[in-house]
Amino acid sequence: MADHLEASITLPSDPASVSAARAHVVGTLVEWGMPAGTELSDTVRLIVSELATNAVQHTFGQSPTFTVDVALVRDERVYIGVTDSHPRLPKRLPAAVQQDNGRGLVIIRWLMAECGGGLRIRSTREGGKTVSVHLPWTWTAQAGEAVTAAGQQEP
Repeated sequence: MADHLEASITLPSDPASVSAARAHVVGTLVEWGMPAGTELSDTVRLIVSELATNAVQHTFGQSPTFTVDVALVRDERVYIGVTDSHPRLPKRLPAAVQQDNGRGLVIIRWLMAECGGGLRIRSTREGGKTVSVHLPWTWTAQAGEAVTAAGQQEP
């Protein structure tokens, strides 16, 4: 495999774009060797859903598009980032029982801790922000070991 692979897609800041972002990232990682239909692909799908949903919901219509980047570096680390043009950085909110939102980054942080990855939030030069995660590609290989030759996950 190549030393560095990258893919990117820019989508309108519309709720319908969240599924396109998921399909793009999971499809790209499957092309690069991530097993499809596994717990890992479901985890990646959830992470991308949370990041893309945040980019759509929390920019208050002030970011007409968002960009999803995915990279695989030296078959060691996967990076997934979502960039929008709104300057407001996400804030950690208390998880009140009656609160029906604000848990996306909590979920992502938990998933990253579980797999040995991390979460990063940074401002862009253009005045927006990128929320990105990284996880070890070896985690993907370990998750793939439980997949049979037919592509079905073993119990």
